[in-house]
Amino acid sequence: MPILAGQKVTAGQLNRLQPKTYRAGVQTSALTGPLTNADAPGIEVAFTTLAPGATVTAQIVCDFDPTTTVGGLSSGRLWIDGVGVGEFAVYQQGPGTVGDRGSTPQTYREVVPAAGAHTAKLVVTLATGMNLNVYSSLLLTVYEAV
Repeated sequence: MPILAGQKVTAGQLNRLQPKTYRAGVQTSALTGPLTNADAPGIEVAFTTLAPGATVTAQIVCDFDPTTTVGGLSSGRLWIDGVGVGEFAVYQQGPGTVGDRGSTPQTYREVVPAAGAHTAKLVVTLATGMNLNVYSSLLLTVYEAV
């Protein structure tokens, strides 16, 4: 809803105009594969939207660290309210290599349809011999319509 000329603007409208940024520090402990759709420890953000249709932008960084030769893909993905959204941050070790390491980012722009309390988190799938290290993170910004 736009703000019209001559309209009295409410505090609630002004509050929704200001983007709110959240950061889930760094991961609290490493994870070791094989794992499927596991929550990254400490990489979770609780946020509240005041109106339906809020836009969320997010950046995740997954610090993948193979401990042995790994043949499969490992990935991280943003989940909002228990549902995976957007693209995966993917890592695959080169053939026959040992000791590679990669911090793989991914960006998101999603719309949260309902107002209220929400949760965003990093969820990972790790191949055998793959670690997700404590340098993984999540940065989230919420933009609301007036």
